Amino acid sequence: PPHSPATRRPPPSRSSRPGLWRHRELIAELTMRDVLGRYRGSALGAFWAFLNPLLMLAVFAVVFGTIFEGKFTGQPTESTSDFALALFAGLTVFGLFSECLARAPGLVVLNPSYVTKVVFPLEILPVVSVLAALIHLAISVVPLVLGVWILRGHVPATMLLWPVLLVPLTCWALSVSWFVAALGVFLRDLGHVVVTLNLVLMYASAVFYPLAKAPEKLRPFIAANPLAFLAESSRNLAVWGLGLDWGQYAIHLAVSVAALLAGRAFFLRTKHAFADVL
Repeated sequence: PPHSPATRRPPPSRSSRPGLWRHRELIAELTMRDVLGRYRGSALGAFWAFLNPLLMLAVFAVVFGTIFEGKFTGQPTESTSDFALALFAGLTVFGLFSECLARAPGLVVLNPSYVTKVVFPLEILPVVSVLAALIHLAISVVPLVLGVWILRGHVPATMLLWPVLLVPLTCWALSVSWFVAALGVFLRDLGHVVVTLNLVLMYASAVFYPLAKAPEKLRPFIAANPLAFLAESSRNLAVWGLGLDWGQYAIHLAVSVAALLAGRAFFLRTKHAFADVL
């Protein structure tokens, strides 16, 4: 009989159930290999993780702070150094998402052996990418804190709340990485699209300007971008000493978690077809 004890399939064991925690050691090993391998052979090594954001900050500060005389507060007392710090605070947040989005299309495509030759939990590849980006973000926060302390004389107490921004930011980065990594297997042109998309997102995320200065017709669309809220909150907490809008934060957190679950479900649903394409 189809439901007799002899023919009934046993429930899957706990070790065979899908889950990221079960692969934590592999994730940690691949993350460190990713971080260290990126700078292997370079003269400055991992110091580039500290130097790259500073070089980018210098360029943007000169262009937008000096040439275009940009200001975040609109107050005459806001100096070019204040603008540079606020710009750096927003770029730090956007940089993590931008890095993950840029790498996502090739995460599976560039590792075909993981798909076709070995039994490998492919869903951890975006996790490794995001964790490596988080390590680089942690390094880039050091010059931000030092800059605020040196140029403004003190670090606001609200900086202690800054790490809470990483929760929705990580959820969005991982969600998009799962979606784009899966789509990148089937749409090979996606890597080229992502380059342009990253540039558009940078200007649509209120990194170079406060949300209040956005054109009124475009403001609702920019405000709907979660990166705009995170960039503005990063400036407020790290530079201006303003508190976090907990109501908006709760909404963004809930949406980011929903996106995270949707991204993972999409990846797991499509990964069985990867081998047919690769």
